[in-house]
Amino acid sequence: MKIIRNRLLPIGKDFYAINLFGILFVKPYASLNPVLLNHERIHSRQMRELLYIPFYILYVAEWLLRLVQKRGDGYLAYRSISFEKEAYDNEKKLDYLHKRPRFAQWRRK
Repeated sequence: MKIIRNRLLPIGKDFYAINLFGILFVKPYASLNPVLLNHERIHSRQMRELLYIPFYILYVAEWLLRLVQKRGDGYLAYRSISFEKEAYDNEKKLDYLHKRPRFAQWRRK
């Protein structure tokens, strides 16, 4: 995964990194620890299996749906997206990608 430190992306003070097409954009002051990198690698796997563009279409569509469900709370909507739930639930399991089933973001536990 290519990592680019910059001041522009991600937008917002509460976010430290954003993965766009497998390239990780990171704020200059953000700490790149194994948990953050694993979280972003999970997103890279999700993107690859959905062929990138469909991933982003589904991601934004689900965020808009969750935004309505969460009564306009953008952060709660973000945390409720299936792609984010999978990444947050498994980011500390550093071996997760070795055993992750395909389309795990939509599988029930």
